[in-house]
Amino acid sequence: MLEIEPARANRANLDALLRGLKEVGYVEGKNFIIDYRSVEGRPERLPDLVAELIRAKPDIIVTRGSPATLAAKAAGSVPIVMAATADPVAAGIVKSLAHPAGNVTGLTLLVADLGPKRMELLRQLVPSGSRIGVLINMGNPANGRVWKGVETGAKAAGLVPILLDVRNAGALDQVLQTAKEKGVTALEVELEGVTMGRRDFITSFAAQHKMPAVYTAREGVDAGGLMSYGADYPDLYYRVASYIDRILKGAKPGDLPIEQPTKLNLVINMKAARALGLTIPKELLLRADEVLE
Repeated sequence: MLEIEPARANRANLDALLRGLKEVGYVEGKNFIIDYRSVEGRPERLPDLVAELIRAKPDIIVTRGSPATLAAKAAGSVPIVMAATADPVAAGIVKSLAHPAGNVTGLTLLVADLGPKRMELLRQLVPSGSRIGVLINMGNPANGRVWKGVETGAKAAGLVPILLDVRNAGALDQVLQTAKEKGVTALEVELEGVTMGRRDFITSFAAQHKMPAVYTAREGVDAGGLMSYGADYPDLYYRVASYIDRILKGAKPGDLPIEQPTKLNLVINMKAARALGLTIPKELLLRADEVLE
């Protein structure tokens, strides 16, 4: 596994994967083992981590995110199953979702209008004309399309999108300082390698500066953030098991269509809302899949 977080922080996803594998006849330590590597917020480590995994001669590599998938793909022909990748076509990973070709398949986060829907959520919490800082790594080849969707959605919601490009952990402090200087009053945080590794810092910054923030994954709320809306990651990892099973039984990765999320979750943290002095609209609370007190 080539991941963006240490195993201890990725426990919910790992447990979902293990549950899926057990249901199709695989038990860790009995008929398979997991060799786990994490960049821990430092994407520059990917080439070395991939080299370590390849030396271990794996049967399959499971990846999270476009950078990890591209790094694994560049290293050879080992079958790769993506647990969660934003847009594998735009990133140049596969030819199409229906017919990936090559040695990569799995699951994508690609769902139409997710970015615009997050802007709609923020619009219910902030005035029209508010400047929304979008914390995103534009070095990730999948994120050009993501940014365009968020930008379009923000403008449609009457908000002003401000691109906050963060490509390494060391740059995050300056990027957030720039957000303050540009008058940003709320945040949309794309959680991936760099931002995931420093989500505690991001949620603390948002709380300190009274910035409502919506995150693309539940991990942002678990770190104290206000709200998340996006794919149910444990469900994606659970579904990875079926790909692993089919490949180990002889299927070619390039023949297995890439699947999209079937579960999307809106999670709201009421403790964070109270700290921000926000009143969450009743209709938003009724839409939420989970409200944390």
